[in-house]
Amino acid sequence: MATTCVPDAAAEANERIRAFMAARAGRPLWPEEQAEYEQLLAAWAAALPEPPTA
Repeated sequence: MATTCVPDAAAEANERIRAFMAARAGRPLWPEEQAEYEQLLAAWAAALPEPPTA
């Protein structure tokens, strides 16, 4: 089984998302929390490496 390599910035962003959601487990996000979650998600997506092109 291959080990995937996730850049540190993406791993850190992922951990921030996990902690954010864990603190709000069991209930829907409030509108301001949804906006913060979307910012965290955008930071995670921006930290991912570019996929290879054909």
